[in-house]
Amino acid sequence: MCIVALAISAVGFHRYIWFISIGYGFSIAGIGSALLIYFGLRGGLTTVAAVMAALLIVYGLRLGGYLLIREYRSSSYRQVMQQAIDNGAHVRPPLKLLTWIGCALLYVCEASPIVFRLQNHAGTDAVAITGAAIMAAGIILESAADLTKNRFKQQHPHALCDVGLFRLVRCPNYLGEIITWTGVFVSGVTILNGVWQWLAAVGGYLCICWIMFGGARRLELRQDKEYSDDPDYRRYAERTPILIPFIPLHSLSNAKWLIG
Repeated sequence: MCIVALAISAVGFHRYIWFISIGYGFSIAGIGSALLIYFGLRGGLTTVAAVMAALLIVYGLRLGGYLLIREYRSSSYRQVMQQAIDNGAHVRPPLKLLTWIGCALLYVCEASPIVFRLQNHAGTDAVAITGAAIMAAGIILESAADLTKNRFKQQHPHALCDVGLFRLVRCPNYLGEIITWTGVFVSGVTILNGVWQWLAAVGGYLCICWIMFGGARRLELRQDKEYSDDPDYRRYAERTPILIPFIPLHSLSNAKWLIG
């Protein structure tokens, strides 16, 4: 699985940000495909594991394809991402190498509960079914949020998207991401065996949650800068949680303990 993630995420050597964007999505899809092929040929593929591996493919292809389209069609998106993250022009090769390896390991750790379920020859149980359902719900939420924002921006390119799921939280796509990986983690809690499997699963889950909180904070700072003079934005930000529904945390700027 790690070799698959390394091979696909190597696109980041072409453009540094691709290590964590396009390379991320397609690496997850590649891991899901590899699980289906490898364990399918070995005869150890259970129904729930096959469903979750297929969900990894759906998740990865949707995310990778969405980011790839935005990369080439949206000049504003490219500009924002270049401002938010080093484009790699001044990143030394050793650091690129470390980024590549670190990203690949993270992607495998995120998917590791599914990998370990198959490796440990675990059958289908209620926890796995629950995890798969949570995972599917997260993918649907993230997809719906991206579709809503894309349609809104086509009609209102310079306005802040505050319709649909964006009335629930300001970052429903990040929320969907967290829910997706919560489902993956939950699916493995009954079958993880030994310290290393627990470290991989817990580490991958905590890292992606931390990354999503950090991404939400960066988005909040950009929006505060861009729409600071808009009273409608201020009212929207005051009444709408940034990431977690129904929890009155409307800003991450003053909650640095969440993201380090």
